[in-house]
Amino acid sequence: MKSIQTKGKRKRAVARATLKSGQGQVMINGQKLGNFSTDLLRMRISEPLVLAPEVVKDIDIVVQVNGGGANGQADAIRLAIARALVEHDRKLEKTFDDYDRLLLVADVRRKEACKPNDSKARAKRQKSYR
Repeated sequence: MKSIQTKGKRKRAVARATLKSGQGQVMINGQKLGNFSTDLLRMRISEPLVLAPEVVKDIDIVVQVNGGGANGQADAIRLAIARALVEHDRKLEKTFDDYDRLLLVADVRRKEACKPNDSKARAKRQKSYR
C-alpha cells in the first residue's frame, strides 16, 4: 500500500496526516495519541478512528500539526485523519458524513476583524447625550 497524505485546517492550525500500512498507531508531532493534549481533545481527535475500527487496525497515521490553539489543532488533526481514511476506503465517506459533516469539510469560520476606532469586533461605543 502506498502512503496517503492529506491536510486539514481550522482557524490558524494546519495538520498534515500521512497514512501508511502498519499496526494501528497514531502519532501526533512525534508522540502517541494517548499522550497528546487533554482527554476531551483526544476523544475529539479519535472520532474518525472509532467510526472505522476495522480499517484503522492495520494502518499507521503520522500527523504533523502547527499553528493555532489547542482546539483548532484538534479539529485540524481530526479533519486530516478523516480525509486520509476516506481516501484509503471510500465506503467511510457516507459514515463520516452522516456522523458529522465537519469530519470531511473544513470549518471556514474565522475571528471577526476589529472595527475602526473601536477595540472590539461587534460591541459598539455607547453614546451619552447628557
